[in-house]
Amino acid sequence: MVGVAKLVVMDPKGRLVSGGSSAKTGIMQKSIKESTKMLATLVRRAKSQPPITLTCNLLHISQLISTHPLHHNFSTTTRAPPPSAAAKMEAVGVLMMCPMNNYLEQELDKRFKLFRYWTQPKQREFLAQHAEAIRAVVGNATAGASAEVIDALPKLEIVSSFSVGLDKIDLIKCKEKGIRVTNTPDVLTEDVADLAIGLMLAVLRRICECDKYVRSGAWKFGDFKLTTKFSGKRVGIIGLGRIGLAIAKRAEAFDCPISYYSRSEKPNTNYKYYGNLIELASNCDILVVACALTPETTHIVNREVIDALGPKGVLINIGRGPHVDEPELVSALVEGRLGGAGLDVFEKEPEVPEQLFGLDNVVLLPHVGSGTIETRKAMADLVLGNLEAHFANKPLLTPVV
Repeated sequence: MVGVAKLVVMDPKGRLVSGGSSAKTGIMQKSIKESTKMLATLVRRAKSQPPITLTCNLLHISQLISTHPLHHNFSTTTRAPPPSAAAKMEAVGVLMMCPMNNYLEQELDKRFKLFRYWTQPKQREFLAQHAEAIRAVVGNATAGASAEVIDALPKLEIVSSFSVGLDKIDLIKCKEKGIRVTNTPDVLTEDVADLAIGLMLAVLRRICECDKYVRSGAWKFGDFKLTTKFSGKRVGIIGLGRIGLAIAKRAEAFDCPISYYSRSEKPNTNYKYYGNLIELASNCDILVVACALTPETTHIVNREVIDALGPKGVLINIGRGPHVDEPELVSALVEGRLGGAGLDVFEKEPEVPEQLFGLDNVVLLPHVGSGTIETRKAMADLVLGNLEAHFANKPLLTPVV
């Protein structure tokens, strides 16, 4: 059964309230209170009854309110809502040291107040002008945060590196000033390890030289010369960290015996440990540089190590250019004291010794160890995630300092 209820605001004598006197205003206020109570009673009763449709003559109420305005002391003062987290982030000044990734640059520009350091002809003056605004620095393996940059930015809170290496960041200065530091480990491990294996194959099997042989048309006049087998070669690794371990696992799939050199012997591994780098180089066919660049590891591969590796040995460097004494490497390759080299990094990038260009037993790459679309996006997301976590007072994703 459906019932219809009409609610009309009446005075206590049953008369429709109208007019504009103060007395009638009081009657109207009292009537509204009584009507509200009546409506509440109807609602309570309706809950215990079969569903009904309740219709209130709101037109009368509206007309009465317009005729008899209620005089209440409502405050008209309003407060602006607090700024959103996104708005706060947009006010944070971030200094990007050099062009490194389009996606990262676009996202930084979208989420923060981005300053492009490399576009400034007068960089010292630029830093002085924006010193109070810049609270973060984003660098990479080419340009990071030197002591000079850090000292010029009194409001600097965090340095986020678009790289796993930290050699371009003055870590001591950051620790002294309480500046947080992050990098991008793990996400690039697989790509760098893949490339290391690729360089081994390219050098031993002369893949690049074979490609030129076909393109030049030389194949029409005879087969290409025989090359060297990779499977089963003894692989020695300098630094058995994330990347070094990933390289070792891949080389094992080629039945390569693995040995390594590091500051201390690693637990939970069956790989042969050498506490002396010369001994490692003397007992492997391929020597891979995969350690972090520090003052102690600069030129860790010197003439003595190269000579221990010998005229049949191959050097693979996917670490950093300064790990290797480059003039000694060049002379060893030119003189035949070293069998070959696969190099993704160089001491003064992008400058490469021209003596290497004419050597067929050398493969040269433009520092592309992590250079895949997938990995560079993952690295960029880590940089962004660390910055947003810091300025939201949340734990950093990959803290170093």
